[in-house]
Amino acid sequence: MTALGGRPAGAQQPLAALAGDLPGVDRLAVLPAGFAVGALAAGIKASGRPDLSVIRTTGGPAAAAAVYTQHPFAAAPVSLSRQNLRASAGAGDGGYGWAEAIVATSGCANAATGGPGRDDQEEVGRLVAQAAGVAAERTLHLSTGIIGTRLPLATIAAGLATLVPAGLGETDDGWEAVAVALRTTDSRTKLATTVIALPDLDGLAVRPVTVSGCAKGVGMIHPGMATMLSVVLTDAAIEPALLHDLLRPAAARTWNQLTVDGDTSTNDTVFVLASGASGTAPVRAGSDAARQLGRAIEAIARDLARQQAADGEGATTLLTCQVSGAIDEADARGIARSVVGSSLVKAAAHGRDPNWGRIAAAAGNAHLADAVVLRAAGLSEAAAGERGGRPISLNPGTLRIAIAGHAVFDGAGGGPLAFDREAARAAMASAEILIRLDLGLGDGQGEAFGCDLTEEYVIENAEYTT
Repeated sequence: MTALGGRPAGAQQPLAALAGDLPGVDRLAVLPAGFAVGALAAGIKASGRPDLSVIRTTGGPAAAAAVYTQHPFAAAPVSLSRQNLRASAGAGDGGYGWAEAIVATSGCANAATGGPGRDDQEEVGRLVAQAAGVAAERTLHLSTGIIGTRLPLATIAAGLATLVPAGLGETDDGWEAVAVALRTTDSRTKLATTVIALPDLDGLAVRPVTVSGCAKGVGMIHPGMATMLSVVLTDAAIEPALLHDLLRPAAARTWNQLTVDGDTSTNDTVFVLASGASGTAPVRAGSDAARQLGRAIEAIARDLARQQAADGEGATTLLTCQVSGAIDEADARGIARSVVGSSLVKAAAHGRDPNWGRIAAAAGNAHLADAVVLRAAGLSEAAAGERGGRPISLNPGTLRIAIAGHAVFDGAGGGPLAFDREAARAAMASAEILIRLDLGLGDGQGEAFGCDLTEEYVIENAEYTT
């Protein structure tokens, strides 16, 4: 039995092994054409750090697609954004439509605030619309921070009066400033950019198309359609419904495979906006251009998810689990997600303990994702409904496990393997620990991203509001 790439299951594999043909990503801010952006410190955060940002289209409405938290306490910005996209599209469930602006506030989640919180969010939309000269119903909303607190409307109004329109610009620095203003407990700014080539309007040449994203979120993160806040901008030309069709499976394979602490947020949202300003031909369903753009969006999502996992609250190492040999990709992703989400595995990773028994136990406890995630990943509605949330079966007799390049278990070879424990511990003392499992049951592959569990995580969250 072999693992990915035909190597023995114990061999260290390239971390991009499951990235397939995804384009390369640079971790920097490159603003696509068709947008003006900016951010500042309005005073929402007591720290005085940047906390208010706006993204505005420069050439009319942009195609927009979104995925949101499934949390029953979904925050006011989530419900209002869904309502606005649904109205602009005239169809759908609020996952796609048209948008002219995004406003993001950091320091207050505006979640579990009832009707007054909803009124506050609508007032923010009206303030943005008035300042930016856009329609309030074509404004999308992001908020992050403490649950149960109200938005400081006077503070936000004053900040918007300064920021819009004079503080918006078509610059890479402005785009990076948006990423900085999204941060709450993040220790690092998270950015990712890639460039692809798509046919021009005449189909005679190709033009560069930029896809660039930013994200925040290092705690209260667990698979639930988005699991943090992120904005991805592109200058490609595409209809909203197709853009949504590209985003949903990308999110299912990346952000829904990201877990820090097992707690899904009330505010999780990903927006993708496409301005069409690149001068390329419109992307059509089923075309090579659609495949390229979808892979570019997934490359951005994957890299941002990895950055978020590495920056998990209190984390010292990125924890990656790659699974091969599963019955199908859904099973592989479910097992990978269970392994990186296990508190015992996360604690062992922090202690640099090559305890394969905890990994095997976590794999044996794995469940498939919820039906809504399985549908987004490509399963039929019937199959997703039948399999969603069910336990995943594996065969200990065909299972292989490797930790940081060291083969530790081979079910077909009798089970536990003799290995150099001190060498494995030394290999685990790195910025990233790779755990690999081969189930020996099929061709399904999947991966998930997490981090170690540390004393600092407990301290930080014990004092979050005090």
